[in-house]
Amino acid sequence: MGKLTGKVAIVTGASRGIGQQIAELFAAEGARVVCAARTLNEGDHRMLEGSLARTVALIRHRGGEATAVTADVSSEAECIALVQAARDAYGPIDILVNNAALNYYLPTETYPTNRWMRCFAINVHAPFILSKEVLKDMVPRRAGAIVNISSGAAIGPGRGPYQDQAVRGGVMYGTTKAALERFTQGLAQEVAHHGGISVTAVSPSQVVPTPGTIHHKLVTGIDDPKGEPPMLMARAALLLASEPAEKVNGRVTYSQQILKEYGWIEEAKGRGVSIQGSGYSLV
Repeated sequence: MGKLTGKVAIVTGASRGIGQQIAELFAAEGARVVCAARTLNEGDHRMLEGSLARTVALIRHRGGEATAVTADVSSEAECIALVQAARDAYGPIDILVNNAALNYYLPTETYPTNRWMRCFAINVHAPFILSKEVLKDMVPRRAGAIVNISSGAAIGPGRGPYQDQAVRGGVMYGTTKAALERFTQGLAQEVAHHGGISVTAVSPSQVVPTPGTIHHKLVTGIDDPKGEPPMLMARAALLLASEPAEKVNGRVTYSQQILKEYGWIEEAKGRGVSIQGSGYSLV
């Protein structure tokens, strides 16, 4: 029996990258996964590879259960419709992974206000709306997990001296992720008295090579030795989603930090699994 057998999970941004890895791993652990994103079919996104259809096909090929729901989570109406579609497909929601995110790397003086607002809508407002909706299932049952995917960018660059990346347009993204982490711990405090519900956040310990980070040249490719394998974020999300709420509620952590804490990295090394580099294979 898998760690998530019988659970219903929504994963946003599941068409590629970290979200795809999380969806695949959750399904492998027995969850029925609702994969959400804007990109249904390969080629729908004009710049990045990956699609919901591919993610769902991979899951089903391995014997898992998943369905695709297209949603633009910058829209409140589409967020609400996504949760209802998930209920209609599989029943009450047990797990929500807020992974979808957007960034434009532009300096503040030239940042279009409409893009700034759209990034906040996806990176901050959507997790709020989706969390509010799934809590309608979690609170009556006193059970559930909300995992927010954050970033080291939430920590400000300090007083300097500054490296080039700190002034290349990361202000907006870091601001939204800082807001997401504050939302995480505030909501964790709110739901604590219900018992059985956890709200957590996890960031990659290093840049994860995904179609998005490669496109923005934050890493050179999936084999960049500076990158972190996407499977580590998937494993960290699985841990946070499956541990008892009293052990993890309110945690804001990093992938390698929590995996080391729970002994997964040493266990993986003992099985001969390499966690160096950034290949996309699941373990």
